[in-house]
This record gives sequence, structure tokens and C-alpha cells, in this order.
Amino acid sequence: MAFITRQEVLQLLEEQLPPCVSIYQPLHRTPAEQKQDSLKYRHMIDGLEDTTRSNYPASQVYSLIEKLHFLAWQKEFWTQGRDGIAILASPSSFHTFDLRAPVPTLAIVADSFHIKPLLRAVQSADRFNLLCLQRDRIRLYEGDRDGLVELKPAGVPLTVTDALGEEVVVQRKVLTRAGKSGESRPAPRLPGTPPGHSAKGADAKLDAEHFFRAVDEAVIEHVSRPSRLPLLVAALPEDWARFHKLSRNPQLLKAAIERSPSAMSDRQLLSEAWKCIEPHYLARLTELADQFRVGRPRGLASDDLLEVRRAAHQGRVSTLLIEADDDSSEGVVAGAGGASAPLVGDDPLDDLAEAVLRQKGNVVVVPAERMPTTTGLAATYRF
Repeated sequence: MAFITRQEVLQLLEEQLPPCVSIYQPLHRTPAEQKQDSLKYRHMIDGLEDTTRSNYPASQVYSLIEKLHFLAWQKEFWTQGRDGIAILASPSSFHTFDLRAPVPTLAIVADSFHIKPLLRAVQSADRFNLLCLQRDRIRLYEGDRDGLVELKPAGVPLTVTDALGEEVVVQRKVLTRAGKSGESRPAPRLPGTPPGHSAKGADAKLDAEHFFRAVDEAVIEHVSRPSRLPLLVAALPEDWARFHKLSRNPQLLKAAIERSPSAMSDRQLLSEAWKCIEPHYLARLTELADQFRVGRPRGLASDDLLEVRRAAHQGRVSTLLIEADDDSSEGVVAGAGGASAPLVGDDPLDDLAEAVLRQKGNVVVVPAERMPTTTGLAATYRF
């Protein structure tokens, strides 16, 4: 199951040919409920068709509605066992994204996509990466308090053989398979040891160290640098100590799950991970709120929508906090037999978030009880 990334959100900000339809819908996992999900979607599309035809030229509406109707009858699409779905469509583009957590049912027709629910998925302060580290293999996840999604990014070795190939450690020296003398000199092995790699002793420790270094460099380049998320490690205490000592990853947390990841289910991993991540998450929210409070009397922060909008278009907004529960544009399905009318128009906070992202600012979705303001937004300026 793949979830939306920050880069994909940025691509959605590119100019679109209107109308832009944004649909968010919670999904279910039992066959009977999944049937109702697709039925509810078809009723919502019927309402969308009337709305778009009333507000946009027919030439811009026909192909869009056809694509939306086609999806309604794709049985396999509705039976994949996700918690929510986002569908964003225009006459020139069509996107569907799995969501990690249920969302309120929402249908909006506007001149640009409504992305605030997606921002909650990719910009919330509780997101993290999890590295499950063993001496001969790793697993990588992206997660938040709601769940974990396994990652297999290109360029990151998942096994010691991926990382070191035919390279072996013999008598504490790194040799190719042929050895310096041209003779084959395989490292000592036990059953289950990867080909060409030591099972125990000093050579095995060097093999693990070389593997950990390769993993650290690859994770920095292909995971931590693009995502900028905190990195949590799950490993046996000895392996964690060795990895922590050699790692150069600035996103690496000092806290760790000091247990064998192979002995834990994904649910157990999430439970243990959140125990480590929650203090970091709360500390970050406090830091962001403090930055706002310090900047406000100096003219370097504001919670006024019009003022922040001007600053955003000038490229002055460094960080925009948006209240998680503040979504004045939600439309709710009236039941399996019908839907409320889709909303037409843009959401001011959604537009503001888009403006900040276009100017390389950060947008963070914050729980209402942690917001430093009562207006639903708080912006800290670069200058």
C-alpha cells in the first residue's frame, strides 16, 4: 500500500485546467461495507455532475465526469482494505491516493485542488521513519500515530549481500571473493549465514559494521534528506549502540526501541515506536508555538489571515501552523441513498497552505489544543 508523499502534494499545486474535483471518503474493510462505499461514491458523483455542469463549460466537464464514473465500477479499487481514499481529478489529470486514517466525507469543486486533508497526511508533526536494524538485513517504514507503511526506496540496501556484494571479511581484512592472492578465501560460515559473510567472531562484527555504514549513508541520501523526518531505530542493544556510534544522520533520534525487530509484529512496532516518538512530537509542537509567540511582538509572526496571505505571496512565511480540526468546507454524505451537495469554491486556509508551499515554506497541521492561536492559523516569518 502506497501513501502520498510531500513531493506528490507539491505536484498537485501545479496549475490545473478547471474544474478541479477533490473527493475524500472513509473506506471500510468488510465486503458488505465496501459495497456501500462504492454506492456512496456513485451517489456523490451524481451530485458532482450536476454541480460542475452548472458552473463550468460542458467541454471541460464531460471527460472529467466520465473518468469519475469509470472508477465507480472498478470493483478491485473498492476492495483493497484501506481506511480512506482521496480522489483529485481535473480535465487534464486524475489522481487517487490511499489514506492511512479515515477522513470526513468531502466533495469540493473549485479552480484548484483542495489539499488540506492531504497536508494532514504528509505534514503532520507526528510523522517519522523507522529503521528495523539487524546485522544481516533491515526494514524501513514511514509512520505516524495511526500506522506504519513499509518503504523499499531505491538505493537503500535491504540485506548485507545487497550492501557488500561479494566483499567478505577474512582475518579482519576486507577482501574480494578471489582474495588478494587470487585464491578463493570465503569467510567462515554457519547455516543461514549469507554467502560470503561471517557468522560470528571479529570478522562478523566487521561485516555488520560495514553493513551499518552502508545503510546509514543510503538512508541519509534516499530517506532522511528528502523527508526531513526523525529517524527511530529498532535493534538489539548491541547493534543499536554500534549503529548510533557510527551514524552521521542528523535526523537520528537518541531514543530507540532496544529489542529485536524480528520478534515484533507491525502493531507491536507501532506501539513501541510511539512511546519514543510522542515526547519528540510534543517537544516539536512546543518549539513551533514558542517560535510564534516570540516572533509575534517583533512583527515576525501573525495569525491574521489577510496579513499572512500577503506575507505568503511575498515568500516571507517560514512556517505555517494550521489547526487540525479547522475545516470549514467539509461536506457530509447524507447516507447511502444520497449525498449532500458538493461545495463550490476555494477554502481560504487551503489556498494559504498552497501559497506557503509554493514559496518553499513549511506547513504543519497541529491539534487544536496545541495551537498558539484561536484563529485556526499561526505563521512565523522569515523576515
